[in-house]
Amino acid sequence: MSGFVSFVGSGPGDPELLTLKAVDRLQRADAVLFDDLSSGPILDHAGPQADLVGVGKRAGRPSPKQDHVSRLLVEYAQTGQRVVRLKSGDSGVFGRLEEELTALKAAGIPYEIIPGVPSAIAAAAAAGIPLTRRLTARRVQFVTGHDVKGVLPEDLNMAALADAQASTVVFMGKGTFPLLAEALQAHGLPADTPALLAEDVSGPDQRITRTTVQALAQQLSAEKGSKPALILYGPLAEA
Repeated sequence: MSGFVSFVGSGPGDPELLTLKAVDRLQRADAVLFDDLSSGPILDHAGPQADLVGVGKRAGRPSPKQDHVSRLLVEYAQTGQRVVRLKSGDSGVFGRLEEELTALKAAGIPYEIIPGVPSAIAAAAAAGIPLTRRLTARRVQFVTGHDVKGVLPEDLNMAALADAQASTVVFMGKGTFPLLAEALQAHGLPADTPALLAEDVSGPDQRITRTTVQALAQQLSAEKGSKPALILYGPLAEA
């Protein structure tokens, strides 16, 4: 007997940003495997029948291994349950979605993917700015700030990331941004390029810091803090 898995993007954390389809799947789920950033009031939409299983990964904290999460997902579905895999933002953006899809395909378990509001879009909205600008930011790029070892990836396309006419969003980059900023400036990005640090987007402790690439690198060198955050830089509009 095989169940069914719904990969649900929960958005940045505000339950009012959930889609109607996301709420429906949560209400009908027999089990919800959720990330840390998808917990809290979002889980209030799960029905009383649902097992709630935390499988989140956070930098610097003990976290379940990815193969363990994938195995749990398969095991729950193999008992015939309706399973929601709840991921923050949109599950297809730096959400380790592919590994879990591979496990389900190998086990012959059907699934669906329900999009969520990407945290990068929510961060720009919280800052009151567009990610694109008609004459100065015709391109948007998303990049991860660390690799599987937690350090700045060595194979980043620095020429693209230093493009002064692109809006760039760095995920999971607070720890490595000082090094990234140094490399960006070495590839021609002006030190005074506008930058934003968007922390706890849509959450109760949301904070938007408007600064520059160089100043932000200095700030994060001194104190990174523990709040989840995104970094945006490029020709960002003023709010």
